[in-house]
Amino acid sequence: MNPSQTKPKSASPVLAVAGLSKQYGETAAVNGVSFEVGCHEIVGLLGPNGAGKTTTINIVLGVLEPSSGGVRIDGCDLASERRRALERTNFSAVYAPLPGNLTVWQNLRVFSMLYDVARLRDRIAELLREFDLLPFRDTKCGVLSSGEQTRVSLAKAMLNRPRLLLLDEPTASLDPATARDIRARIRDFAAANEAGVLWTSHNMIEVSEVCGRVLFLSHGKILLEGDPKTLPGEYGKETLEDLFVTVAREPLTLEE
Repeated sequence: MNPSQTKPKSASPVLAVAGLSKQYGETAAVNGVSFEVGCHEIVGLLGPNGAGKTTTINIVLGVLEPSSGGVRIDGCDLASERRRALERTNFSAVYAPLPGNLTVWQNLRVFSMLYDVARLRDRIAELLREFDLLPFRDTKCGVLSSGEQTRVSLAKAMLNRPRLLLLDEPTASLDPATARDIRARIRDFAAANEAGVLWTSHNMIEVSEVCGRVLFLSHGKILLEGDPKTLPGEYGKETLEDLFVTVAREPLTLEE
């Protein structure tokens, strides 16, 4: 059972996105998006390429400035309390590899210093063991396999024990056994800590297993929201993958 189904949300959400929009000329990459991620909750942010997922995540990370709307992380307004908000956040994304000329240990040390991690040597050693990276401690990240790089990126994302963890395709390039182990670790992380997870993936089986709630984006707007196990049936689909395909190809057929 998912952590989000066994524990109630906290009174104050870990992430609150309100009326978020991002305009590029006449094109709205994100158009009035609002949602929350509660404590102990894993929420899937889904949609086809170009739906607005990456833009939304980049705004939450402070990489992009929204055209309108706001983001609060652990109660901190991202616009006016940027440092306090971002020190409570971390992420792992397939499109943001760690510096390849640094070793695994060096990368984790640099990011530990950026996040002001207490007793960083102990924390790094703990994560090297947890993500089975001890054999690669002194190996440059640039020569690691894609799966090994993914594990290093996930270790980096856990360094500061974030209140908000953003994961973009977190099990990409991992073999099935390792991917299953990583999913379990992330579920345990959300269950055991005062934290929430925003998860994007194109693997609908994985999303159904991990996420307690999903949001489907289409053309920059939230089109559907609900439990990934029951949402497909509400729209006459057998699986979450069937629903995803319909969102990608025929979103107008799903609008109320």
